[in-house]
Amino acid sequence: MLRLLCALLPLLRLGHGAELYSLELTNNGPITTGAQATVQARLRTKNENDTSNLYHFNWIYAPLILIEKSEQQLNSVINVTGEFPGTFPVSVWVTHKNCWLCRSVVRNITVLQITEFITGNLTIAQIEDSRVTTHGSGSSMDTVTRISFSLYDPSQYFKSASFVYNWDFGDGVYQITKEPFVCCNCSSMGNRTVHLKVVAEWEQTGSIIHEREIMQKTGDFTTALELLDAVKSINIVGSRETHVMENLNLSLHINGTPPLALCWLIKSECIPLEGDKCHLVEISGSCYNLSHTFRDAGQYCLSVRVENGVTVLQTYHGIKVRPAGIHPAFFVLLCTALVSVMLVLVLYMTFRSNTPQKDLVEVFSYSYFELG
Repeated sequence: MLRLLCALLPLLRLGHGAELYSLELTNNGPITTGAQATVQARLRTKNENDTSNLYHFNWIYAPLILIEKSEQQLNSVINVTGEFPGTFPVSVWVTHKNCWLCRSVVRNITVLQITEFITGNLTIAQIEDSRVTTHGSGSSMDTVTRISFSLYDPSQYFKSASFVYNWDFGDGVYQITKEPFVCCNCSSMGNRTVHLKVVAEWEQTGSIIHEREIMQKTGDFTTALELLDAVKSINIVGSRETHVMENLNLSLHINGTPPLALCWLIKSECIPLEGDKCHLVEISGSCYNLSHTFRDAGQYCLSVRVENGVTVLQTYHGIKVRPAGIHPAFFVLLCTALVSVMLVLVLYMTFRSNTPQKDLVEVFSYSYFELG
């Protein structure tokens, strides 16, 4: 009976394992050959009544070489190394410590990438006014651009190595440095590909004849560099005064390389625009027409932010909104009409005043001659 119970117990645990347990498995690859990788397993249980925390982690990592293993309650960590490049699966399954005949409650697998080359990445940053701004692949012309190499070495495998960096900027310019970065001031627009070859050398004792030998590893890296013209100015053309319920048209002229991300907002005061809390539009040219109608009178400010992936520029435009009333053009027209009417009236009165005098002279002259 006891043997039958032990035989059935693994089946029961296996059927509910997927519901009661989850296993997270991660590694810090890719790594270079000879370096150490860390693989970590985290067990999570959904059974609130399980307070034993007595589990055992069973690893399969061959043909990798185990350097160290640690286990603590719901976590287990192993450090492994590999002498050959490739993609290696590492798996683990978890069992109860107090039931060595039981099947696993949960299992998982991860893939560790090992390469014979140096691992790392290239980053591009732009230096303006002693400030460093990191970008993706874009940089502005006539501005110092710094390209940096970041070594990925979690196990400090290259801690005693010396490095040489061979830079190729894609325009016929080459440079060799001992620092993992280089600065350039490019003056021509366009796209280019920057190539970097990293060479690492160090000494170590041989495993067979125990003599000092020179070890060397290399790595090749590339990154795309897009040279753009920075956003240099934003010119807002249009009136600074308008009336309530009157359509105000403004024209924004931008000096910068498109495509441009334009963000505008009209508030009672000028505010710096951050994030996407504004009207965001994408424009492919250098001009944008803005139309807005105000419902209330007062003093307003148009805040405008423009960026093109390299630089960000912001400007402001004050607007005074007057209450609805007679438009100045209509007022001028009305005054002109009034003056014209008065002028016609004066001429008419002058003409009328001269006409009776003429008739009186003619009548007097006619009567005089008849009496004579």
